Amino acid sequence: MNSDAQSPGPLVHRTVATPAGRTHLVEQGSGPLVLLVHGFPESWYSWRHQLPALAAAGHRAVALDVRGYGRSSRPADPAAYRMTELVDDCVAVVHALGEHDAVVVGHDWGSRIAADAALTRPDVFRAVALLSVPYQPRGGPRPSEVFAGMGGDDEFYVSYFQRPGRAEAEIEPDVRGWLGGLYAALSADTMPGPDEPDPHFITRGGTMRRRFPDRRPAWLSEADLDFYTGEFERTGLTGALNRYRNMDRDWEDFAEYDGAPLTQPSLFLGGALDASTTWLTDAIDAYPRTLPGLVASHLLDDSGHWLQQERPAEVNRLLTTWLAGLPG
Repeated sequence: MNSDAQSPGPLVHRTVATPAGRTHLVEQGSGPLVLLVHGFPESWYSWRHQLPALAAAGHRAVALDVRGYGRSSRPADPAAYRMTELVDDCVAVVHALGEHDAVVVGHDWGSRIAADAALTRPDVFRAVALLSVPYQPRGGPRPSEVFAGMGGDDEFYVSYFQRPGRAEAEIEPDVRGWLGGLYAALSADTMPGPDEPDPHFITRGGTMRRRFPDRRPAWLSEADLDFYTGEFERTGLTGALNRYRNMDRDWEDFAEYDGAPLTQPSLFLGGALDASTTWLTDAIDAYPRTLPGLVASHLLDDSGHWLQQERPAEVNRLLTTWLAGLPG
């Protein structure tokens, strides 16, 4: 921490009006706004290590519950979870907080939300950091066709999530067990080895949890798992899963942005052992064209998918360094 660091102050919970209805957020600190957007299946709590670090470095750090999660509204219509709606929520949060612009930081699905927010609203989002999921411009065939062709005899998890109620029937009888298994499956210290079944693929007619490891990652305490479990036992999983059920709609909605680069100052952080990065090396290799404003790109050794929770100190250092170098 440098000499200009300040006390982070308390965590403040609030809800603000957005197109979703209401969006719950947690903020800490004062200064330029940094909006933190989580992925699946997580919540604002996924940024618990970043909020105080960013606040101490002189930023107004705000972590939201994406619509469908936590204390934010959960619209009934699956189409309400298309990307254009999620971007509108992010813009509304910035304005509801009395700000004109923000830096947006996203992880997992939040990375895609952050990228599309920066792509479509550069007037609001002046810089973008992407964690775990690389930026890929819109293009190629319809996503459902791509996913249907993956897995061979098995079924790719994104295809498995498509039919409303199907994944919910697997998850909701034992939310804690399912969440703990998924977190373990994608964590560096507990993910399946090369001779174990890949949890991204499901035996046709089977369930995801059959391929989850029976171990607990070091970053996930009992209290952490209690928090996530409590949130999803209260809300259910449908709102969160509806994000996956809009990928074809997103492909249609973003046709005018086919191949479009993100031009703002950007940062990419990925886990060297995360399938989200190892499967998408072509996307990372294309960054000179797709992220012309890229300031830095880092793959963290011995890290899996839950980057900011597995390696909080390193992520905090890289984020605050990048933020400190952004134009005024």
